[in-house]
Amino acid sequence: MEKLIYEKDAFSPEDTSAAGAYLAELILKDGSLPRFVALRGDLGAGKTEFTRGFASIASPGSTVKSPTYALVNEYKKGKIPIFHFDIYRLADEDDLYSTGYFDYLERGICLVEWFENIPECLPDEYFEVIIDKINDGEARHISVYLR
Repeated sequence: MEKLIYEKDAFSPEDTSAAGAYLAELILKDGSLPRFVALRGDLGAGKTEFTRGFASIASPGSTVKSPTYALVNEYKKGKIPIFHFDIYRLADEDDLYSTGYFDYLERGICLVEWFENIPECLPDEYFEVIIDKINDGEARHISVYLR
C-alpha cells in the first residue's frame, strides 16, 4: 500500500514545521494510523525542523534538537511519548538493537532520520516523509506517504 497524503513546497523553516504539525494532528486524531515516521532527506534538508513542528502538537513545550550524537531524543510532554532517532552512524541491525530501538516502537511515536540505513527494520505500515531541496536549496518539497 502506498498513498500520498500530503504534498507541499516549503519556503521557510516555519513551512517545514507546519508540515510536521499537520502529520502530528493526523496521527493523534486517528489511533488506527501508524505511529512510525520515516524521515528522508539530505543533510540540512529539514528533518529536525519537521520533527520540531510534529512535537509542537504532540509534545507541546518540548525542546527539539537533532539526535545526531544522542541517537535518540525523548519528548514526553504530550499524551503519547515521542522518540526521535538519528541512525546515520549505525552500521547494522546489532547497533540498532543496542539503542533499544525495538522497545521504543511499542512505547510511543517514533520519528526516524536516516531510516534508509535499516530498511529491514521498518514496521509493516509507516509514514515516509521525503524532504527534497528545490530552488538551489532555497526551498523544500515535502511529500508524506502512508506505506
